Amino acid sequence: MSPDPHRATAAAILPLVGGPDNVSSVAHCMTRLRVGLRDRSLVRSEELKALPAVLGVVDDDTYQIVLGPGAVARVTPEFEALVREAGPRTAEAVPEAPTDAPSPSVPPTATAEALRSRGTALKEARAARNSTPVKLLLRRIANIFVPLIPALIGCGIIAGLNGLLTNSGLLPAVVPALAAIASGFMSLIAVFVGYNTAKEFGGTPVLGGAVAAIIVFPGVAKIEAFGQHLAPGQGGVLGALAAALLAVYVEKWCRTWVPQAVDNLVTPTLTVLLPGLVTLFGLMYVAGEVAEGIAWFADRLLATGGAFAGLVLGGLFLPLVMLGLHQALIPIHTTLIEHSGYTVLLPILAMAGAGQVGAAIAVYYRLPHNRSLRTTIKSALPAGFLGVGEPLIYGVSLPLGRPFVTACVGGAAGGAFVGLFNQLGAGFGSTAIGPSGWALFPLLDGPAGLGTAIAVYAGGLAVGYAVGFAATYFFGFTPRMLADLDTDPGPDAPPAADPAQEPAMA
Repeated sequence: MSPDPHRATAAAILPLVGGPDNVSSVAHCMTRLRVGLRDRSLVRSEELKALPAVLGVVDDDTYQIVLGPGAVARVTPEFEALVREAGPRTAEAVPEAPTDAPSPSVPPTATAEALRSRGTALKEARAARNSTPVKLLLRRIANIFVPLIPALIGCGIIAGLNGLLTNSGLLPAVVPALAAIASGFMSLIAVFVGYNTAKEFGGTPVLGGAVAAIIVFPGVAKIEAFGQHLAPGQGGVLGALAAALLAVYVEKWCRTWVPQAVDNLVTPTLTVLLPGLVTLFGLMYVAGEVAEGIAWFADRLLATGGAFAGLVLGGLFLPLVMLGLHQALIPIHTTLIEHSGYTVLLPILAMAGAGQVGAAIAVYYRLPHNRSLRTTIKSALPAGFLGVGEPLIYGVSLPLGRPFVTACVGGAAGGAFVGLFNQLGAGFGSTAIGPSGWALFPLLDGPAGLGTAIAVYAGGLAVGYAVGFAATYFFGFTPRMLADLDTDPGPDAPPAADPAQEPAMA
């Protein structure tokens, strides 16, 4: 019997992150294995990136190893099992980082390895800049919603399939079943948000879920607040997040004064009761108004701003990712999905990935003699087409500097294309968050029909690819950069000038 390739990948990763004693937590999102580490100096990043199954690494609040969709969900449980099986170990058993590991301060050369080192240095500098209270809060909010993404994707695809069956008249007996499967999670998403919120902020998760469950309870329709009867689900995920966060603070407050003998009775009761009353007579109404405002603003932005709004959103998304500010969009996407059934913003933001792919292809053709970098691009492009952009960002465009800017130009052009069609009445969106690139096609939906949504999104991708390619091919390199990079240096070649120090634009 051949060995399990996913377990083999996990076994190869574990010693390179410092061994089981260095692992404090394990989780995963759509594409990344997220590992909490006790000592980051033990990580051997260059060896990790050299593993065939690893598409890239991101050094953020957790150490993130990009494995790609599908693979990460299979490798993570194997990795967790290996950590558990190792059990307590001595400090001497933890592998040490090699003393000759590449340092981010080493001057880059024209090799792909040097560019990856440069990308690592840029990531570390970004992580230092991102350690602000606001950005740390955004990360914690992202941690609440990221675990929900697989369910959103699965239910979104089932909803799309159900729509096709409904419109075609096929299998009418199956349609109600698919509708129930697709809608069940969304009808209770507030509970999951409440549970994850309490867990993230240090409360008892089930109490956070209990308070958030009030929002979706049908009986709230009998309660009047601010002169009107509440509606089940009013306030949605925003209300659930606020209610669970309040529950966390009430629970911690109770722990400070409730006698230990009655803690199990008093603390849970007050944790549910007090935030529950605030939720019913305040938070649901306020959060509902905020959710309505977000949906109205998104619709008006694209209905009136059109191409310009799409250009700004598509062009700025990659820099937002670099600054960590894109995490603030996760609850906005989820609110739009709750309100309209899809988020109109995600297809436009996905154009940033199209510009990135086009820019990488241009780099490939502009540097015909740099076999090392071309190999990196060839291995990363399939993931890039599917919306996994980290290998191209950190291994190619960002360390080169100028191609990162021209990739943003491609994203802006694709965003303008999609935004224009929104203004012309062909609006559409994604029924789930997470995927982009070609992986977003099964999740598209809109009032103009699935065919129109697919056609406009495909057109936007084509524009993003083409403009990203053209901008990078003609403006992504200075003569000095081409002279330094369009070579095939051996391992002993002298260092070239740092391409990232070239001006961003001529």
